Formats: sequence, C-alpha cells, structure tokens
Amino acid sequence: MDDRDLLNRIAHNIKIERAIKRITQAELAELVGVHEKYIGVIEAGKQNITLKTLNKIANSLNIDITKLLEQRQ
Repeated sequence: MDDRDLLNRIAHNIKIERAIKRITQAELAELVGVHEKYIGVIEAGKQNITLKTLNKIANSLNIDITKLLEQRQ
C-alpha cells in the first residue's frame, strides 16, 4: 500500500465513523482542537496527519485508533 492509499483509507474511515456518530466536521474539529477546514482536508485524503492528531480523532470518536486504519468498503 502506498502513502496515498493509506491517507485515503484513513480519510474514508474518519468520514464513516463521523457519520455513524452523527457529528459534523465542525463538531469533530472542536472535539479534536483543530480548525474545521483541517478536518475537511483530512477527510479529502489531502493531509498527512500526525499520529498524535489521528489519536485525538479516534478518542473524539470514541473508537480505537486501529479502526481508522482498517480496510473497509
């Protein structure tokens, strides 16, 4: 798997989990402590985020960080 595939997988999984929790990008951004546009860029697969930020996102979504790395359809 190349870097682009990994970023797209993470982006897809964040969108899915956010939709399951029924929260907006703005709400997630507030929970994580980042700007709403940053969440949008992450969800577009255009931002290489740090593990620290990925962990904050997972914690804000109340899921294990590994769930954001899984292959899903």
